[in-house]
Amino acid sequence: MGRAVIVNADDFGQSAGINRGIVEAHERGIVTSASLMARGEAASAAAAYARARPQLSVGLHIDLGESVFRDGEWVPVYERVNRQDPRELETEIRAQLSICRELLGHDPTHLDSHQHVHIEEPVRSIVDSIGRELGVPVRHCSPHLCYDGRFYGQTGTGDPWPENISAARLMEFLRDLSDGVTEMSCHPGYADDLVTMYGAERETELYALCDPGVRRVMAEQGIELIAFSDLLSRRHVLQE
Repeated sequence: MGRAVIVNADDFGQSAGINRGIVEAHERGIVTSASLMARGEAASAAAAYARARPQLSVGLHIDLGESVFRDGEWVPVYERVNRQDPRELETEIRAQLSICRELLGHDPTHLDSHQHVHIEEPVRSIVDSIGRELGVPVRHCSPHLCYDGRFYGQTGTGDPWPENISAARLMEFLRDLSDGVTEMSCHPGYADDLVTMYGAERETELYALCDPGVRRVMAEQGIELIAFSDLLSRRHVLQE
């Protein structure tokens, strides 16, 4: 089996600066898909771009809150819902799905979540069920679709790790891809209008994603660059 990669940019719609970075990484770099924060302040602009640029697959980036690592522990910055209440969770997730559909004019092509909150219960079961309803892949949950989150500029405790998001490091990750289809996440953007623990790293990622050497490595390695929408024609692979 050959190797194919979906390069997916998270946080689409969170801010104008992030939108700008994702657009640039799609038009000049290797980003083929993005995940929309439906309640983000720049979600409408992100969706308008996506409607005019159908080559960019857009999924839903479920946003239930954000935390930062301070004084040895993760501290909530904001929370949209009680993550232990299945009823509240499903109501909020389906509300974000409805907004996403309205903005895009169609169903999202995939599902994932801000800071990966859907990998734990009870969120996981809710999101997995919605993914099956829509017939779209869910990050971490869909068989025959690997997830690679190594291209990230901070450690697990939020310490800067700039060397991990260089073009050279991205090329290394690509050479190391497993057979089959892999989703590689990224976070390109300009953080001048955003207060977040992941700020300056976004522009560094953008430069790496647009580096011409990255495409050369993909060609040399025989790696196919695809989008989530391309999986529609390969749906049987996800359902085997």
